[in-house]
Amino acid sequence: MKRIIDGKALVYCQGAFNTPNGKTAHGLVRFTERYEILGVLDSNYAGQDAGHVLDGRPNGIPIFRDLQEAIANLDVTPEYLVVGLAPDGGRLPVEAKGSIKLALEQGMNVDSGLHDFLTNDAELVALAKEKNVTIRDIRKTPDRDKLHFFTGDIEKVDCLKLAILGTDSALGKRTTAWILVHALREAGKKAEMIGTGQTAWMQGAKYSMVMDSCINDFVSGEIEYAVVSAWKNEHPDVIVIEGQGSLMNPAYPGGFEILAAGRPDYVILQHAPKRLEYDGFPGYRLHSLEEQINAIQVISGREVIAITVNHEGMEKNEIPEVCKRITLETKLPAFDVLEYGAKELVDLVRGKL
Repeated sequence: MKRIIDGKALVYCQGAFNTPNGKTAHGLVRFTERYEILGVLDSNYAGQDAGHVLDGRPNGIPIFRDLQEAIANLDVTPEYLVVGLAPDGGRLPVEAKGSIKLALEQGMNVDSGLHDFLTNDAELVALAKEKNVTIRDIRKTPDRDKLHFFTGDIEKVDCLKLAILGTDSALGKRTTAWILVHALREAGKKAEMIGTGQTAWMQGAKYSMVMDSCINDFVSGEIEYAVVSAWKNEHPDVIVIEGQGSLMNPAYPGGFEILAAGRPDYVILQHAPKRLEYDGFPGYRLHSLEEQINAIQVISGREVIAITVNHEGMEKNEIPEVCKRITLETKLPAFDVLEYGAKELVDLVRGKL
């Protein structure tokens, strides 16, 4: 039985579900151990099943027009409203504040992973205090005395470390990482996920940090601390590190610190073959797979062992042929774990143990 860390929740995703700006909501709909998801709020898909809209596979999570409709149709009052938006820049839409206020008035706690901190809003803070509920800003940087500087202890970690990096942002790197972790566990291997963004934390990743809100001097140390803690406490066979952005994305050049501080033994590279430009930046050509693989290997000296495919813009019958073309181009195995699961990828990983 799946454990739930915090409680029952609704996910606010007005106008963004099934778009790149709703990826936090998407992660929570697909999997979370932090909450029991009772529904998603987005009038664009009201009345539909969230799993069906997102992946073509119903999962029993309804989509409601707004918070009022959700409360009227649920048998229980949710304990949390989770902001499931992930827009460029992490800004809170003006219209979202009304739903957040209503949630607080209904006695719901509110969790947000945006860069606009709700705890800086005096009106919301006062309302939360009046109703005896909490507001958590997941991206709020911890005090410096709670942060860790790089020590070199990463060299003591003697289990297999894999990094799931990508050729762009919003590619499904986190989802692929979770699928691989769960598949490894089902195959009898102890696997731990290292979350590097707010959504992984919201999904219940026990060892995580929020890379894009951490003070730069401590990013490497926080990555190292998460990996070393997972190794010391859990004694895993495999540690899987979630990637962020991509090495050459103009706005989200994530990955450098993951390679340098997480020091993975191997890299698995996520790629959307139909994507020609960097996400959200028309005119910025997506570098080729060959260029991106070369950059990873030059920077880190680590080997890319597989390509995981994001099938956006593709028909299902195209996927096998696209994977074959990638293998011919890169001489690397290519898998669409989002569509077909991770069995073949697990077999590859087990060969590295």
